Amino acid sequence: MKVKSEHVDILAFGVHPDDVELACSGTIMKHIAQGKTVGIIDFTRGELGTRGNGLLRLEEAQSAAQILGVEFRYNLNMRDGFFQIDELNTKKVAAAIRRHRPTIVLANSLEDRHPDHGRAAKLTREAAFYSGLSKINLDNLEPWRPKAIYHYIQDYNLTPDVVVDVSEFVDRKFEAIKAFSSQFFISQDDDDQTPISSKQFMDFLKAKMATYGRPIQADFAEGFNVTRAIGANDLLTFD
Repeated sequence: MKVKSEHVDILAFGVHPDDVELACSGTIMKHIAQGKTVGIIDFTRGELGTRGNGLLRLEEAQSAAQILGVEFRYNLNMRDGFFQIDELNTKKVAAAIRRHRPTIVLANSLEDRHPDHGRAAKLTREAAFYSGLSKINLDNLEPWRPKAIYHYIQDYNLTPDVVVDVSEFVDRKFEAIKAFSSQFFISQDDDDQTPISSKQFMDFLKAKMATYGRPIQADFAEGFNVTRAIGANDLLTFD
């Protein structure tokens, strides 16, 4: 996808193509509908997944990006399963943050069934910090640090610190998810069944969103965690 805008309001990172769609695509579409700009960056191609392959996942990711309406989506080509929080990868993410200068960052879950998710969350947080240090040269880009990092909740049922009403965008969210046709339910006779390819998985996902929506009297919501308190101008403004 051609980059239409370098600077975005929200930059969403996902260690695997489809992480963003599954966990926070409703939130992304809601903010785009409000006039905000959003970009997505995937760390890996998800090439170790039981189903599909890295090239197919890249194609599916671009199809999903079109449905979401994001400004751009590209891949940092880290090694699925074996990427490390090292200087090379930290600088890759930090340079992306400087290049796109997001107000907020969306990142993988702090803790999850898949070990890549928590490690990617830590990598994103560290990169966001180093992105703000002026003595680190990253392609001569000016230092930048986002105002907040929200970690979207993935497989584990974590208690959210923030929930976003995405009721209006549920149908398009599932359309974007299904763009990853290699990853989800095809038939009961499929030999390569995974936890997310079962016929029941989409029902589970929808029920989870309904659970997050209940405390705010919304039909469906997406949940996020933070590691640092989020500042507010007052206690009476609710988005």
